[in-house]
Amino acid sequence: MTIEIRQGDLTEVRADALVNAANSSLFGGAGVDGAIHRVGGPEILQACKELRATRYPRGLPVGEAVATTAGRLPARWVIHTVGPVHSPREDRTHLLAACYTSSLAVAGELGAASIAFPAISTGLYAWPKLPAARTALRAVREAATSVEKIIFVLYGEDSYQAFRTAAEEESS
Repeated sequence: MTIEIRQGDLTEVRADALVNAANSSLFGGAGVDGAIHRVGGPEILQACKELRATRYPRGLPVGEAVATTAGRLPARWVIHTVGPVHSPREDRTHLLAACYTSSLAVAGELGAASIAFPAISTGLYAWPKLPAARTALRAVREAATSVEKIIFVLYGEDSYQAFRTAAEEESS
């Protein structure tokens, strides 16, 4: 497995699967979720509506993952996962790690060779960027997966630097 860390726009990345930091409704929202739905087009929303009508009538639970078409995105699939809201009073690190491992499991089931992740839960869900990066990198490195290439695509400079720092800490 190779891991790449880059700064950029997730919706422009060519990979078999792109991971959406979704909300539990699966109907789009702000940040990465809004961009995935906006750029991917109505096919993604339609697939999400079908999931809500069948498998997830109460919404996608935190830490789980499910795939849909990628619509107009440069990928075959979008893997939706719901990150936890950060809490200073309760350790939810296991839920954040589960977003990455669940997404990799779904990607493996689909036969994806490459997957691109955003920094899950670091936007509106207020997870501090460096601890989130450490959790993400540890989770993917420890995951049993057939995915060959993992790309972390970080939108802002602060997220990119957090992932670079976490990767450097791991290698020293």
